[in-house]
Amino acid sequence: MVSKRLGPDEITAKVGMMCATLKHGGPDDGGIFSDENVKLVFGHRRLSIIDLSSNGHQPMADTRQKVWITFNGEIYNYLELKEELLKNGAHFHSNTDTEVIINAYMQWGTDSFSRLRGMFAFALYDKENAITFLVRDTTGVKPLYYHAQNGELSFASEIKAFKEAGITNEADETWPVRFLAFGHIPEPYTTLKNVYSLKKGHYLRWEHQAGNYSINSYYKPTAENIITNAAEARDYIHDTLNMAVNRQLMADAPIGVFLSGGVDSSLISLLADKQKKQHLKTISIYFNEKAYDERVYQNIVLNQVSGEKFAHLVQQQDFEEFFPKVINDMDMPTTDGINTWFISKYAREDGLKAVLSGVGADELFGGYPSFNRIKYLQYLRKIPSSLFRPAKYFKTDRYRKISFLSHNHYLADYLFLRGLFVPSDIAQILGADLNQVNNILFNESTNDDLGPYNEEHAAWFESNLYMQNQLLRDTDVMSMSHGLEVRVPFLDEDFQQLTQRISPEIRFDKNQPKKLLIDSFKDILPEKTWNRPKMGFTFPFQEWMSKHVEISNEKLYKGQVAQNAVIKFKNGQMHWSKVFALYQIQLHV
Repeated sequence: MVSKRLGPDEITAKVGMMCATLKHGGPDDGGIFSDENVKLVFGHRRLSIIDLSSNGHQPMADTRQKVWITFNGEIYNYLELKEELLKNGAHFHSNTDTEVIINAYMQWGTDSFSRLRGMFAFALYDKENAITFLVRDTTGVKPLYYHAQNGELSFASEIKAFKEAGITNEADETWPVRFLAFGHIPEPYTTLKNVYSLKKGHYLRWEHQAGNYSINSYYKPTAENIITNAAEARDYIHDTLNMAVNRQLMADAPIGVFLSGGVDSSLISLLADKQKKQHLKTISIYFNEKAYDERVYQNIVLNQVSGEKFAHLVQQQDFEEFFPKVINDMDMPTTDGINTWFISKYAREDGLKAVLSGVGADELFGGYPSFNRIKYLQYLRKIPSSLFRPAKYFKTDRYRKISFLSHNHYLADYLFLRGLFVPSDIAQILGADLNQVNNILFNESTNDDLGPYNEEHAAWFESNLYMQNQLLRDTDVMSMSHGLEVRVPFLDEDFQQLTQRISPEIRFDKNQPKKLLIDSFKDILPEKTWNRPKMGFTFPFQEWMSKHVEISNEKLYKGQVAQNAVIKFKNGQMHWSKVFALYQIQLHV
């Protein structure tokens, strides 16, 4: 935190409160650094995974204390960078990746950010030049929120830290509109006014003397030849994903893998097992509800791996018992994340501090229905948008979503594919003006470079909107609520860049989702894991929420639209995510 208005002790007290609020994500150690000359205070909570000794204490500085850092995440190529830095004369006092970031900055300046391979969010203070940088990884795996006003800068990994420290409590009045449309609050917005998410692949540069800032991109995509040969693509995928898994297994603390039974988690488990064998732990969840139980697929993979295997039964009574804690740990409202909360809880109880997850493969290789559905937009967008306005009067939700297309905006296209409530319903639920709702959702400039409604277009939607704003954020906040770090090998920078070089004709298959990925690993992937209907990591929420005394009680909801929605849900005519969204609106608005 930086503030010219507050005294050093006041700033330190606020940072201390923020650290206390975030202790669940860093239960092993904590620290404070301050520089009274520029009225800056860094705070840190540590989850010890690399170099478990006190040498990893943060905030950390170089040996001459010219540069200070507070860092959240992992740098997977830190050993290669360290070797290069040592040859250039750098000095180290620890075996951490944290110190490598410091020395990389001292060697290469802001160009160092693009050389990092990993998931990270950090604040770095350059004492000699009186500059502080906030930096976020290129995929946005790690969250980084900031509040910059009136010559003050505050930042944290969760929204609740700003509120608990009294930095700001003013709500952003637009968040309920976005939440009901998307099922989450899309970046850069949050529930708090003037608190934003730093864009992935960007850094915020704060000039202490002037008391102002700028935001810049550091991401430098490499222009390489497109891969048009299927056999060559499979070889590259095989080698590059193996490399990603190997380097993300790097840890001095116990590490494991989430195994749901689907293609992605099965593949990560099998690749990790080749490296770790007896030292790898697998964590799985199963249900009594047969329609959701994947034990048969989990066991196929478990029979091929060597380490400890933990399986946990989750029942309605567990959902009821922990539901208040889940809601509290969400940080911001979302219609996802409960599944990650439970499996993270069990992973921590089973002795793990870090796990590998299969998030990202669906987005890269066409694993969602949207990759086929998006082609309909090619034809629908040839119709004048004004003709879609009457669709809001349809009784069936599926057809009501066509009304999104009355707006010529890329977010309208996305919401047509994945949206929850249409603007007319949102206006009635919140008692708001329809024009105001539309303005909140579609007032920003459009993105004109997404392509002709093909698979690459769908991949952009799924990666930059759904995965970015919901899957990654919810995975991080729910896992860190248990002091667990989740790593995502499919989102390794080198693997993503390789995937995007593959010709769409090879990368996507209209008949079999993720065919190229599966074909690249047919030597280890059992056929039964991929030759089956897609499920995803899904809980029996349709049943459990219909029995929940509050969620299913329409009398607790305000307004006829919300009450009717709950009744439809109980009659099996509405998806649980929509009612869960309405339930959270009742809690917060």
